[in-house]
Amino acid sequence: MIPNPTTEASFAPTIVDLLRQRAAYRPHDRAFTFLVDGEHEELNITYAELDRKARAVGAWLMDRGMTGKRALLLYPSGLDFTAAFMGCLYGGAIAVPAYPPRKNRSIERIEAIAADADAAVALTTRDVVDRLNNLDTTAPSLGHITWQVDSELEPAWADRWDRPDIDGDTLAFLQYTSGSTGTPKGVMLSHENLLHNSLRIMQAFEITRSQSGVFWLPSFHDMGLVGGILVPLYGGKFNVLMSPVAFLQKPLRWLQAISRYRATISGGPNFAYELCVRKTTPEQRAALDLSSWSLAFNGAEPVRAETINAFCEAFAVSGFRREAFYPCYGLAESTLMVTGGMKFEPPVIRSFDAVSIETGGAVVRPDNASGGPPAGGQRPRTRRPGCADRRSPDPRPAAAGPRGGDLGEWPERGPGLLAPGRGDARHVQCHARRARSARPGPGGGQMAAQPRPLPPHRRPRLL
Repeated sequence: MIPNPTTEASFAPTIVDLLRQRAAYRPHDRAFTFLVDGEHEELNITYAELDRKARAVGAWLMDRGMTGKRALLLYPSGLDFTAAFMGCLYGGAIAVPAYPPRKNRSIERIEAIAADADAAVALTTRDVVDRLNNLDTTAPSLGHITWQVDSELEPAWADRWDRPDIDGDTLAFLQYTSGSTGTPKGVMLSHENLLHNSLRIMQAFEITRSQSGVFWLPSFHDMGLVGGILVPLYGGKFNVLMSPVAFLQKPLRWLQAISRYRATISGGPNFAYELCVRKTTPEQRAALDLSSWSLAFNGAEPVRAETINAFCEAFAVSGFRREAFYPCYGLAESTLMVTGGMKFEPPVIRSFDAVSIETGGAVVRPDNASGGPPAGGQRPRTRRPGCADRRSPDPRPAAAGPRGGDLGEWPERGPGLLAPGRGDARHVQCHARRARSARPGPGGGQMAAQPRPLPPHRRPRLL
């Protein structure tokens, strides 16, 4: 049964209330499994255990006056991150996930994030704290932050917890960009943003409680945090987690976990599927059973037709079906997902004439015509709920605006899209494109905005 927005979206006003309800009604159900070695060694946590850990962290944060303040989360992959993230929300603090410092590596990015977010506290592991024991000399800008190893808190803290004064509009966490090309920039996301986008993803993916997933994506990244932790929590479904390092070292581990746990949902960027094709043997593929994998999302970077074709061909022997591929697009400013396709339909692949792209059009090129390989992209979203409430093309005559086949920009709107100005704008740089206004339609109603043509310098190029 696909969740109904009118009944499911309002049953918990915040992520805190959501986990509290899971712990109350399904306390002994397993929420997450983490594969320590990426293969067989498991760590498990139930909803009740996760709730108690979160209450302990939340009570400690409130006792230290951290409600409303920013809390750095510096964790390697694992269940400790999940408990600490939920603990921040339980304490009314604003979580700031970041990649933990590595041995003999600069921590400039962490310093930049801490300064931009005005972090007051850092939750982490004993190993990370030991690595940063000379902050006065190595990173003086972090010296004012209160550091706490959450796993060393007394369990009795959980009994001192009281629900903070939070609601759907309360800021939940800051999602920072990679910072690979400049200073990391934070996107402010509220509880309502997270709940709404989780609901929309459940609808688009047609998720039910009987399904399960496998995720190796990093927890400090929006696809790993929202897709791998919050969406399963929202849907009340079991999820298996593993570290990105375990996957990169041996991509077969990802596929083996899907096969072993009979996962229905999993995915990653395009390169992940390429690695699986290059790093596995025919014998290894024949030993897999991927027939349960009904939705293989592909996003976060350009989706390539040759990758889709190569993966489908290589893993047909494993029971993988082409219609399971689900190209999608999203961004942190829209919480996670913006658009995708229709489940159980194969991805639509089209080739376009390069000259038409340069001149602002999109003329479909016949198969086998010259001009380069076809490019994979998102599939149509007709008659399907959008993850962000995108505005539709204007049904008026062509003279009123761009026509089908033109290149342009589609504004988006909805509760999953962050509202500029939330939080302290002095410390958080938030970049979001929002629909400005809708013009009056027939009968005084709202008519959707027109797609805006792209200026020449922003039109895509075919390589």
